[in-house]
Amino acid sequence: MIDDGLVSILACPEDKTPMRPATAAEIRAVNQRIQAGSLKNRSGQIVTVGLREGLVRQDGRYLYPIREDIPVLLVDEAIPLA
Repeated sequence: MIDDGLVSILACPEDKTPMRPATAAEIRAVNQRIQAGSLKNRSGQIVTVGLREGLVRQDGRYLYPIREDIPVLLVDEAIPLA
């Protein structure tokens, strides 16, 4: 689990807004789309590895994955939530 102190200083690399930890429901929905083979990240690549946690941009449009306790804050790796 990512440290709350770290989350409080992180910002979206695209629009510089704060982020929050993804809810269990958001992670569940993303993982269902991954399992269905229908989830693409912003670069258009199909996401094949399930997530345990992520960070959601303030406006709720994108989730940035956390892999091995490291936030992947690359715009191309962001996962659209809409």
